[in-house]
Amino acid sequence: MTTTDQGVSHRQRIFPYLTYADAGAAIEWLCRTFGYERIDVQEIPDGRIVHAALALEGAQVMLASIFDGGGYCSPQDLAAVPGHLLVEVDDVEAHFRRAQNAGAGIRYEPRDQPWGVRLYEATDLEGHRWSFFQSTRN
Repeated sequence: MTTTDQGVSHRQRIFPYLTYADAGAAIEWLCRTFGYERIDVQEIPDGRIVHAALALEGAQVMLASIFDGGGYCSPQDLAAVPGHLLVEVDDVEAHFRRAQNAGAGIRYEPRDQPWGVRLYEATDLEGHRWSFFQSTRN
């Protein structure tokens, strides 16, 4: 649980759940490149990931391998990306440098946005789009 500037306690209630053709490789990449930490990784005997939870600065994202009949696909199989993740971090400049040095596909470097955040955008190894931001408001 975290506390907002207004003193209101809250907990994460929405958990992004992504699918990857190679979830094992994605977990390694997300941890190395964006600084996520493994919370839980469950795999079946053939090596596919049936569920994984990763955390960054207390917020979780979940992912799994693509399974036949599940109706999911990787962004690498699509003509366009249908959405992206927006993640708040404590230090967007440091996070950007880490991602850039680890080889993330940088779409654009940190820049101030008119709605009061500094934000950069990157893509992961299968094309999921990630935006990382830090508030610029006091």
